[in-house]
Amino acid sequence: MNIFKFIKIDENSRVPKYQQIVDSIIFNITAGNFKTDQKIPSINMFSEEFYLSRDTVEKAYSILKEREIIISTKGKGFYIAQTKLPSKINIFFLVNKFSSYKLLIYNAFIDAIGINVNTDLYNYYCDETTFLYLMEKHKSAYDYFVIMTHFKTEDLKHISYTDSVIDTIKKIPEEKLIILDNIKLNLEGKIVEIYQDFENDIYNALLEGYSKIVKYQKLILIYKDKSVYPVPRRIMYGFRKFCVEKSINFEIISETYIDIILKRGDLFITIEESDLVSLVKQIRDQEFILGKDIGIISYNETPLKELLGITVMSTDFKIMGETAARMILNKEKGKYKVPFNFIDRNSL
Repeated sequence: MNIFKFIKIDENSRVPKYQQIVDSIIFNITAGNFKTDQKIPSINMFSEEFYLSRDTVEKAYSILKEREIIISTKGKGFYIAQTKLPSKINIFFLVNKFSSYKLLIYNAFIDAIGINVNTDLYNYYCDETTFLYLMEKHKSAYDYFVIMTHFKTEDLKHISYTDSVIDTIKKIPEEKLIILDNIKLNLEGKIVEIYQDFENDIYNALLEGYSKIVKYQKLILIYKDKSVYPVPRRIMYGFRKFCVEKSINFEIISETYIDIILKRGDLFITIEESDLVSLVKQIRDQEFILGKDIGIISYNETPLKELLGITVMSTDFKIMGETAARMILNKEKGKYKVPFNFIDRNSL
């Protein structure tokens, strides 16, 4: 067999050549192109074939030996070891929308899961019918199912599940199931649940920022109760619980109106990006000073909010994705509450 025809070295890639050799050999083992005990070219032959330095190939072979992917026999050469590399794992990754936060979870998952995994990303747009169709179509095609459950009702309110959703999820063997983001499905068995606690997360974050929040005259949550992509009402419940317990004057409004009435001493909590942008613009247009006259706390961290100095309350989405990957790789079970952080900046 001509092994060289399977090896791919990209001269234009920013990945070091030695790493490309390592990745290419591992890929071909998992793909079945290279077999156990199969001889592979010598360092000199490899370097001559691809016009690489001997040191480059030697470094790649050294890494492969350390990982026990190849072995060397004195006087005979290099061979594919009795490797423990798994066969390619296929993962079904289903999100309710393509937001920056969902993609952050997905990208963190991809980075952590490793190269021996194929992950297909699907979106069901918070629509129950689309969710049921995708689950039914792919229920036998994957080794693991990573699923987020957020739906909209006919009147565009948030709901965590329906009876049909639960019945469909229960068709997936529990050892293959990973539920992300939402713990309200009340599923039994040894499944993986990596979740946000929406009500208590916002409540505890507001408690953390209480010393600054209490200086404002009124706390206003901008919460769209009806939306194409509705957010859990538990966020609103946690906000109301905090305000009532602390005797804080509060109001819940559905959007940032284009002629919203702003007063010194107002503190706004925004969830949607569009509300944050509109609010900041109107604060500037009316010549208020953000963080002094009027405050803002935004829900969910982004690089732009950090750049603009916006105070945020946010789930650590990177940890959510990494934890899902780790629990699959280590075959762990159980529940994991994702950290939720209050990050104080200049807008408060």
